[in-house]
Amino acid sequence: MLPLLAVNVLVVLIPSLSAVGYSFTDWTGIGDATFIGWSNYSTLFGDSAFLNALGHNIFWTAFFLIVPMTMGLFGAYALTRVRRFKLIFRVTFFVPYIVASVVTASIWRSLLSPDTGIGRFVAVNFLGDSALALPSVAFINNWAWWGFLVVVFLAAMQGINPSLYEAAAMDGAGPTRQFFSITLPGIRPTFAFLGLMTIIWSFLSFDYVYILTQGGPAGSTDVLSTLLYRNAFGNLQAGYASAIGVVMALISGVVVAAYLIIRKVRNWEI
Repeated sequence: MLPLLAVNVLVVLIPSLSAVGYSFTDWTGIGDATFIGWSNYSTLFGDSAFLNALGHNIFWTAFFLIVPMTMGLFGAYALTRVRRFKLIFRVTFFVPYIVASVVTASIWRSLLSPDTGIGRFVAVNFLGDSALALPSVAFINNWAWWGFLVVVFLAAMQGINPSLYEAAAMDGAGPTRQFFSITLPGIRPTFAFLGLMTIIWSFLSFDYVYILTQGGPAGSTDVLSTLLYRNAFGNLQAGYASAIGVVMALISGVVVAAYLIIRKVRNWEI
C-alpha cells in the first residue's frame, strides 16, 4: 500500500494543506505570498458573487437530489419489471454518462441554439436568458447523469430477495405498495450513499457550467467552482480562490460526517 499512499500524499494531501495555507494569504499564484490572516474569509462572506454562486450550488444540489434521483429510482424499478431487452435498455440509459462532458455539452449547445436549434423555433435563448440558463444547464447535466443512477439502483434492486415480492403479491400488494414497502427499504443504504455523493458532486460541479455558459450571463449560472476558477486564473487572486476551495471542502466534510453518523446510528451496511 505504500506506493499508493505516497501518491495520495503527493497529489492530494500536500496540495490540500497548501491550499489551506494560501487561503490566509494575498497571493497571485506567482511569486511570494503575503500573510493577511482571516481577511479572505471575512471578504468571502460579504462578497455578493460568492453568495450568488453558493445559492446556485444549493439550487443545483436540490435539483439533483430530487429530479435525477426520482428518475433513476423509477427507471430502475421499471427495468426490474422488463423481461425482454433489459440489457439494451440499460446500455441505452448508461451511454450518455460515459460520453465526454465536453462532447455532450457541445451537442446540447447546438440543439438549444437560438440561431440554429430549438431556440430558433420557440424564440427562446435557453443559455442566454438569465432566468433559464441555470435550469437549462442542470437539465443537460441531468440528461447525462440519471442513466448512471438507473444502473446503480437496478443493481441494488436485483439484490433484494424475490420471495418478498411473491409474498407481497399473494397478500394483495400491488406494484406501488411493493415499491414503497419492499424496494425502497431494501436499497436504503445505496440510496443514502448516492444521495451523499450527489451532494458532494453538486458542490464540485464545473464542467457543464463552464463549457456551456462560463458562469454567465451576468453570473446567473455561476457556481462555487467556476467562481474559484475565475478568481484563481482570471483575476490572479489565488489566495482568495484557495479560501473558496477550503469552504467547499468544509461543506463536503460536514455532509460526509453527517452521513457517517446516520449510517452508524441506523446500522446501514453497503
